[in-house]
Amino acid sequence: MELRNLVVNSKDVWIDFSGLDGFSVKVANLSRKELTGLRKKCTTTKFNRKTRMAEEILDEDKFLTQFSKAVVKDWKGLTLKHLETLILVDITDKDPKEELPYTLDNAEILVGDSNEFDTWLNEVVFDLDNFRDGTKGDLPKKTGGTVQKSGK
Repeated sequence: MELRNLVVNSKDVWIDFSGLDGFSVKVANLSRKELTGLRKKCTTTKFNRKTRMAEEILDEDKFLTQFSKAVVKDWKGLTLKHLETLILVDITDKDPKEELPYTLDNAEILVGDSNEFDTWLNEVVFDLDNFRDGTKGDLPKKTGGTVQKSGK
């Protein structure tokens, strides 16, 4: 038996976003190898004239795009009311029960603009226990902490 034949580089699962009833996200686990490759794609080497050395510079916008694409695969139940607790939005002319559909662009904006979502995502994606149950992405899982409601 060879370990290389048993290793799974990525796996998708549905996980409930605690504190926002009905909001579940299909996330993918990233192996260390995949994360390193992602960072390499988003890093450039530039020569620093002051230090006379090459420096690696991470393009944070590119990394955000690539990371969002790699780990956020889908979502369901993200109502505008839920969205209001995650980022500053103007939904005055909208139905708060309306759901924001998953798109890569929407995922990138949510990851980039919401500290709560980004923190939750990083905790969930790198916790192997979330991917070990053998559910194969069928059932939403519960996670720890809750989102703090913004006071008005």
